[in-house]
Amino acid sequence: MKNIWNKAGLALLSGSLLLASCDKEDTGEIEGVVPTADFTAEVNTTEFPTVVTFTNTSQNSFLYQWDFGDNSTGSGETVTHTYPRGGTYKVRLTAAGRGGTGTSPEKDVVVPSPCANASFAGLTDCNGGGVTVWTYSRAAGAIEVLAADDRTVVSSSAANSLPACQADDQFSFSSGYQYIYKSGGQTSVNGACATAADANSAFRFRPNGGGPAQIVLQADNAFIGTSSPAAARTYDIVEATAQRLRLKSTNANGTKTVVTLVPFNATDPVRQLLTGGSSKTWMLDNATDAPIIVGTEGNPLQYFAGVKAGELPTCQSDDEYTFSTTNTLTYNAKAETFSAAAGFTCQPAQSGTSAFTFGPASGTGLAQFVLARNNAFIGTTDASPTERVYRIISIDDKKMTLRAGSGANGGTVFTMKFVAK
Repeated sequence: MKNIWNKAGLALLSGSLLLASCDKEDTGEIEGVVPTADFTAEVNTTEFPTVVTFTNTSQNSFLYQWDFGDNSTGSGETVTHTYPRGGTYKVRLTAAGRGGTGTSPEKDVVVPSPCANASFAGLTDCNGGGVTVWTYSRAAGAIEVLAADDRTVVSSSAANSLPACQADDQFSFSSGYQYIYKSGGQTSVNGACATAADANSAFRFRPNGGGPAQIVLQADNAFIGTSSPAAARTYDIVEATAQRLRLKSTNANGTKTVVTLVPFNATDPVRQLLTGGSSKTWMLDNATDAPIIVGTEGNPLQYFAGVKAGELPTCQSDDEYTFSTTNTLTYNAKAETFSAAAGFTCQPAQSGTSAFTFGPASGTGLAQFVLARNNAFIGTTDASPTERVYRIISIDDKKMTLRAGSGANGGTVFTMKFVAK
């Protein structure tokens, strides 16, 4: 059979390879039977993102162009294509042979959605924002090592016992199968703080039927939780909810490591520094110039530029402020309190406690807390007496700067420097 060749269309399909391999007459006619294009599709439902294998079953053809229905194409007799999202995709195959080209009917390829799996939905928040950032739980058992029998506990971390370089780690999972580890500056390796090992990695998700679902990291240097390499970079999902993620991995010696993670809150590291993980005591930093300044949000020095180092009165500089993870502030005035109401003089001690609420800062600051008790204060008795709002402007394990007052509507703010006791 002779068929007139559509040279332009076929060139787009196969380029010079096809044209070079065909027997043409001088008139542009090509000998052969018009191809009948067809194919089968096999959907792999054992892991995500979903891989579909397409097998050509066309007749009288030797070159193949695939339209996968997701704005992407491919070529080859048998091909695989990865669909990152569930849905129904309309796939077509164009086959070329000596007799021209043929196009198959569109076929619906149904790709399941991983969001139907509770573990994946909890891991990635795919039914919400599409990404969840996790960090270590502060509770006991954030890291547990189990014997090979999965039942005997070899070791378990105490509450708030993780080193700071590990407690601030962030583990992010997206519904687009992307994993990001951020160390916060250093990575804990074998119990010691070491160079940051931040990493990005694609991951695969395995529903595993009746067994625990699994995460399989694709990058060689990637890990979740502890830096000890997991066998085959595979982690069993023991639990995945909006509030908690527990993962179990197998170590080189056959033991198992279970890590418990909770959703990351940007204020959590600040709260950890404020409280030391349990309780921590702070004092005004009398060894620095201007330990207390007074002004407005726009000009913190507007009303008072502060005193020189060492010039705070003793009844103020010896005050201790202890913050606990139970959201309790304990004020120890020692012998006396420096009172603004009494003309900035030393008066009988006003020691006491107050509950506080902790959360994101309203305005400038890393976080803030609000004292619950009337007349409670920090630093000086006249700082934010009505609002009792204290924003944490900066903090590390030794130094902290607080700003008392919201600064709203040009209100007065007190900026105070503290040092850890």
